[in-house]
Amino acid sequence: MTTVLTSSDRIFDGMVDKFAASLYGASRGELRLALLDYLLPRTLPLTAQPALDVGGGLGQMSAWLAGRGHVVTLTEPSVEMLARAREALDGTTVRCLQAPLQALPERSPGPWPLIVCHAVLEWLVDPQTAIATLAELLEPGGYLSLMVFNRDALRFSNVIKGNLDKALDDRLAGTGKRQRLTPISPLTHTQVATWLAEQGLIVEHVAGIRVFHDYLREREPDRATLDRLFELERRYCDVEPHWRLGRYLLYSVRKPLVAKNMSESIE
Repeated sequence: MTTVLTSSDRIFDGMVDKFAASLYGASRGELRLALLDYLLPRTLPLTAQPALDVGGGLGQMSAWLAGRGHVVTLTEPSVEMLARAREALDGTTVRCLQAPLQALPERSPGPWPLIVCHAVLEWLVDPQTAIATLAELLEPGGYLSLMVFNRDALRFSNVIKGNLDKALDDRLAGTGKRQRLTPISPLTHTQVATWLAEQGLIVEHVAGIRVFHDYLREREPDRATLDRLFELERRYCDVEPHWRLGRYLLYSVRKPLVAKNMSESIE
């Protein structure tokens, strides 16, 4: 039986330019990529090996991995997003595959020693099952870099903006309609840690991405301010309690050679 994209999952055909500007443009996109560049070499074994970039979007992480010697397969359900990624990755060895996460056990089963899945689960109707699929794709001893949109940070952001009723009613998820880019399934750390543990996966490190930036009054800080802000982000991104309010939560996850119990995951 062929697995297909759930009809209510969010893809971005017709919205590539808005997606690129909103999620990667200006200072917040620069900061996100800079923090990944800082954290990933410290939390993952990045010796050259095959890598699967799930929902790779515009190809930034595939390019980063390929530049470090990995043989990368980028998968992406959006035709338009994948076309833009192919343009950006022209001249590299990255292989591009149009496929949703749900189809990967058939289309690109691996098992993979390294999987990157950044900012994907929050656009899916069933992120818990997606984590089970990622666990299936990962080889024993392999690593998963998982980044998700933080529901708790979204609540805090709404309070700062004055949306108190929305925060009190927990009406935080987006609808997936029109041009809005609020994720349909923002996730809490407790959800993610629990679902990973259910699959026997071990969380070795957690960090917050954009812990301070998104709460600034100034939307686009100048270069000097941004440099100081990056130093703050780097210093506190994995320090309690600061990481818990990162706009994204970044997990370094290992699949053990033998099954582990839930007590070994990060609480």
